Amino acid sequence: MADDNGTDHERTTIVETGGGGGGGVLAVVLLIIVVLVLLYIFRADLGLGGKTVLPSTVNVNVNHS
Repeated sequence: MADDNGTDHERTTIVETGGGGGGGVLAVVLLIIVVLVLLYIFRADLGLGGKTVLPSTVNVNVNHS
């Protein structure tokens, strides 16, 4: 290939990858969300601050003899 005045030209090739490779991060975020939801659902069974069940009324029978 003939160049002007016998000079060399530097050539650069740019390859665009499209910004891929984010699937692993997305999978980790979704896994963390699923674990947090499951912990919230089963928090009483796991002993993580479940509410104690108290009756709203107490029936008391008093018998006089």
